[in-house]
Amino acid sequence: MAGSRITRRIGCIAAALSFSVMATASFADPVSLNIVDVAGNLALTKDGFEAFKAKYPNLVSNITYTNAPAPQLPGKIKAMQGAGRSDIDLVLTGTDALAAGIEQHLWMKLLPDTAKFPSVPGVYSEGARKMLDLAQGYGVEVTYTPAGPLLEYNPDHVKDVPRTADQLLAWCKAHPNKLIYARPANSGPGRAFLMGLPYLLGDKDPKDPDKGWDKTWAFLKQLNECIPYYPGGTSAVMKELGEGSRDMTVTMTGWDINPRALGVVPANFRVGAFDNMTWVNDAHYMVIPKGVPKAKLDVLYKLINFMLEPAQQAMTYDDGYFYPGPAIKGLTDSNAPEKSRVVLEKYGRTEYGGWIAKYPNALPLPADKMVAAFQKWDREIGAQKTK
Repeated sequence: MAGSRITRRIGCIAAALSFSVMATASFADPVSLNIVDVAGNLALTKDGFEAFKAKYPNLVSNITYTNAPAPQLPGKIKAMQGAGRSDIDLVLTGTDALAAGIEQHLWMKLLPDTAKFPSVPGVYSEGARKMLDLAQGYGVEVTYTPAGPLLEYNPDHVKDVPRTADQLLAWCKAHPNKLIYARPANSGPGRAFLMGLPYLLGDKDPKDPDKGWDKTWAFLKQLNECIPYYPGGTSAVMKELGEGSRDMTVTMTGWDINPRALGVVPANFRVGAFDNMTWVNDAHYMVIPKGVPKAKLDVLYKLINFMLEPAQQAMTYDDGYFYPGPAIKGLTDSNAPEKSRVVLEKYGRTEYGGWIAKYPNALPLPADKMVAAFQKWDREIGAQKTK
């Protein structure tokens, strides 16, 4: 009897050990990750993701990167989730697709979870910490910028640079088809302009696009009369500005610096701030669609934490695309990679430090209000002119 019990016990222990080894092996098997970028964020973070893959080959076998338009991604993810598929593991998004995904219940709730993300929110700089709240726990912020709205222009053609919204409208009417901006639902500068106008115009409630933006919607309808069309993204705007078919556009810090560094826009083009402007800040987030397998989730959590470390955050200075870029506190331009420091020294603006210190900051609209603002702009402003 005793021997029989011992034999059975040894058998149970062996089975348990066998299961443990299998479970460990399963967890240790490296996974392939599919990262989709709808914000242009890979320019800032791809080197960091690749550094993670190189450091942890036991966790990640391959990373596939895909770019997609922000307005189309939520519908695609919703269709995949409805079909029980999980083809996308991590999404890099601005506030646009973040908001749409929150509204449609597409993202996993990540925060607050101090066990999985022990450095959040304490790691963030003051401005970035406020932007984290917009994600409502569904995204972990990876990059930050004070953003805009600013005006970028060709100094050879624009001598009377607008300093107020009314002056911008007057300039546009006097120079039809020479001002252009992209559809806000898929453009950081377009969003900053749309959400910054209520502050510039003194609207009743800058946080309520439906009932508090009477002056803003009226202004945009007047501006619409002298704008030729609205491109689907900011890259097309900068191309036209650089080629000379347009003389002015709305911009933000990174979209001013980076296209000039890349040679898309001439280096001598200038940027101006509105009198009494309010910065409408912007950020990029890492979000995980619902339905991602647990074996991948454990790796993704580790990856997200890795991307918040100083070494990877310093990489986000990049070529000024989302200036400054880092979301965590304690970093300055001096921490940037040498290539980034060269770009910022040549194409950065000395004015930015003063403007950032001088003008107040505001958060973008919360998810539901932002979606409502985009829909109203699409319906009432861009419907006949968006390409």
